[in-house]
Order: sequence, then structure tokens, then C-alpha cells
Amino acid sequence: MLVFIHHDTRVVRITGVTVEPRSDWVTHQARNLSMEISEQACEIKFHMRDRDTKFTASLDAVFAAERASIIKTPVPAPRANAVCERVFGTIRRACLDRMLILGCRYLEVVLAEYDNADRPHRSVDQRAPARLDSPHVPIVKINPTRLRRTDRLGGLIHKYRMVA
Repeated sequence: MLVFIHHDTRVVRITGVTVEPRSDWVTHQARNLSMEISEQACEIKFHMRDRDTKFTASLDAVFAAERASIIKTPVPAPRANAVCERVFGTIRRACLDRMLILGCRYLEVVLAEYDNADRPHRSVDQRAPARLDSPHVPIVKINPTRLRRTDRLGGLIHKYRMVA
């Protein structure tokens, strides 16, 4: 699973799943992400990555073409990319540890359904990352008759919303 994270907003983009992640596959996923971001008129300032052998100069070239500075995490600092590690841990604990994954295609379906965009984050005032552009309206009084729950992944995860 290859994940790109916007550190400021915590928006997670799962770009692909493969059995054999090689450098050419990672570079291809980065090009796809770069095209998607350029269509949104969004700017990449930094690309932070660890020193895995899958992350080669061709990957750096993709982000350098977007005028992004490449930052490699220090070798003796396993917590240098803690946001990414926490995302992987959350996906694993909340979803994958409770399911039997039968292949790459099924994993892609599960990850698309899990979609971390609906989950609140402490660092962004308990708002979901995809909703950061909307104004934050705190819920002061919860009326249980107006609260609706939608089950996701067969009831493994629940999504709650207030109705009128």
C-alpha cells in the first residue's frame, strides 16, 4: 500500500496496492498523484520520504518537476515521519486486523470503503481532513432522535451524522 499524506490537513491519499512494490511502480503512482494535484491547482512544497530502496532518484525527479524540496528522513530517527506511521497503524488496528484480506483487489475495495477522510483528528479540531474547508460548527446539544448511524465495512466502522 502506497500512501501520500498532506501533513497540514491530514488528507490521506492511498494511491495503490501491490504484492511487489518496486521503484518503477512507486514512481508511476507518484506521477499519477502529481497529475491529479496539478489539476486541482494545488502546490507541493516538500516531499518527505524515508530511505527505502523503493524510493529512488526517479521518484525524486517527479516531485522535483513540481518544484518541491525533497526531504529524506534521518537514518537513526524512526519517529521522523510519525504522521505516516500513525496513519498506517490506524488503518491496521481499526480495519485490517479485524478482516481477512483475500487479495490486492479486495484490499483496494476495503481501503476505499474505509476512507480515512471521515475520521476526526485531534490535530485539526476533531474535524475530518476532507472537511477542513467547511466552517466548523460545534455540536453543543446532541438530540438522540436526530442522530443517524451508517455502518461501513459490514458494521466494523460506524459513521454518525445529525439529520434535520
